[in-house]
Amino acid sequence: MAESSPAQAHSGQSHAGRASSWLAVTVILLGFTIGGVALTIGPNWFLFWTGAVVIAVGGVLALIFDIFSDVIEDAPRHIAIKEHHSPFERHSDQA
Repeated sequence: MAESSPAQAHSGQSHAGRASSWLAVTVILLGFTIGGVALTIGPNWFLFWTGAVVIAVGGVLALIFDIFSDVIEDAPRHIAIKEHHSPFERHSDQA
């Protein structure tokens, strides 16, 4: 077996990310949830803008923690293209 799989090529690394990156994502998700709930219960504009501020804080945390450096690039995957025939598709050879 000359080639190694992408999982073996990056041994010891995973796509899970660092805990600090997940903290930033969780803060952003919490702000989005607060804003969404605020719109559905009223709309309650104070709560909506509170959610927007929480999202902004999460964005600043994401920049500080440099969450984009968690990305691991795998080797390109070559997937064979399969021909698909839809039952709703008209073919020119059929009358």
